[in-house]
Amino acid sequence: MSELTLLVLQLAFLLLLWGFVFFVIYSLRSDLFGQRARRMVAPAPLPLDAMPTAKPTASAPAPVTEPVVRADPAATAATPTRLVITSGPREGVEIDLPPEQLTIGRSSESGLVIRDDYTSTHHARLMLWDQNWVIQDLDSTNGTFLDGTRVTQPTAVLPGTPVTIGTTTFELRR
Repeated sequence: MSELTLLVLQLAFLLLLWGFVFFVIYSLRSDLFGQRARRMVAPAPLPLDAMPTAKPTASAPAPVTEPVVRADPAATAATPTRLVITSGPREGVEIDLPPEQLTIGRSSESGLVIRDDYTSTHHARLMLWDQNWVIQDLDSTNGTFLDGTRVTQPTAVLPGTPVTIGTTTFELRR
């Protein structure tokens, strides 16, 4: 083999090694510091067949720009208003649920911030549909579990049912 061919092979091998080193450094940086948080303009819409239909109320229709208003007093009394963390690093913390939705994830923009290795930046979303809270997994890596079952589509969350995201478990309570 000529000296020129050997030199070219050595340089190619060296270039390949440096490429591998940069790839490892980039992967470690992403794992340690996370990806850059992006501002989410609007949540992704759900398929129409997954959305429960809203029941009409006897009261006057609300303007289009207002959020869904709880009209039925019996349903309002039965709708959970608090989120209680039952296990994990923030065990015992209680959060008042917002009127429409709560985002959950590692991002500082989330309504419930869970900082652990098993939680995605934008992990899940709790939404109020037809007086029922529904959980939706936002294509997280490690998944969202409702009573031990992985959530693959928007699923209703009953009061007292454990929801697990990463190492944190919480329940909805009245």
